[in-house]
Amino acid sequence: MTLSLRPLAALLGLVVLLAGTPAVLAQSSSGPEPQVTTRQEGDRTLKEYRVNGQLYAIEVRPASGATYYLIDRQGGGNFERQDGGSLSMPDWVRTDD
Repeated sequence: MTLSLRPLAALLGLVVLLAGTPAVLAQSSSGPEPQVTTRQEGDRTLKEYRVNGQLYAIEVRPASGATYYLIDRQGGGNFERQDGGSLSMPDWVRTDD
C-alpha cells in the first residue's frame, strides 16, 4: 500500500501558517483596526492591542510555554487571562467612539 504524503504536507503547511497569525484581535470586518505594539519584557514578548488609544488586549508569548491573552472584556481596565482559543474584539471596543 502506498501512502501519499502530499495532502499531509499541505495540511501541515496550513497549520504552521495559521499558528503564526494572531488568533485575535486583529482587524475583523465588524470592528475598527487596532494599533498593535510589540515589545520585549524579560524573557517574553508582549503584543498590546489598542483602539483609539485604549488598551483592550495583551498577547503574552513566554520564551517557553504556551501563549496566552489578557483581555479587558468590559472596558473597565480589569484584564482576564484566556489560554488559547480564538478571541475576538470585545463589544465595548467596537461600539465606543
